[in-house]
Amino acid sequence: MNVIGRKDKIDLPELELFDIEAKIDTGAYGSALHCHETEEVLRKGKRVLSFRVLDPDHPEFDGKDFYAANYSYKSVKSSSGESEDRYTIETDIIIFGQKRTLEFSLTDRREMRYPILLGRKFLAKHYLVDVQLKDLSFKLKNEKK
Repeated sequence: MNVIGRKDKIDLPELELFDIEAKIDTGAYGSALHCHETEEVLRKGKRVLSFRVLDPDHPEFDGKDFYAANYSYKSVKSSSGESEDRYTIETDIIIFGQKRTLEFSLTDRREMRYPILLGRKFLAKHYLVDVQLKDLSFKLKNEKK
């Protein structure tokens, strides 16, 4: 079992995002990814989800539209206890040199410090959280370079 700190930097290769800051949140059940301009569209005759990740002021933002054919729409309880309907997608995440598939709810995290939140569903049976530490996976990745 890996020890993970209160925050880390992760890679989302399918979204072409690398070293993106993520908050590790044992109080949250699911994981969330900051995005905007989310809508269902027709693409090549099929209904897909179109979305943009990050904000224009984020250094990794490139304004690129991403498309997901496999997505869902479900109710998620926010940290304030209110239910919010959100789209969810699955994408690969690389952390501690390991690739895993993770479900993210897509939401506006503009007011939050970190664009990604990793919750208990992702952490369970794989990570022990030490809140005094940070960027353990990112440091390991850079040591291997």
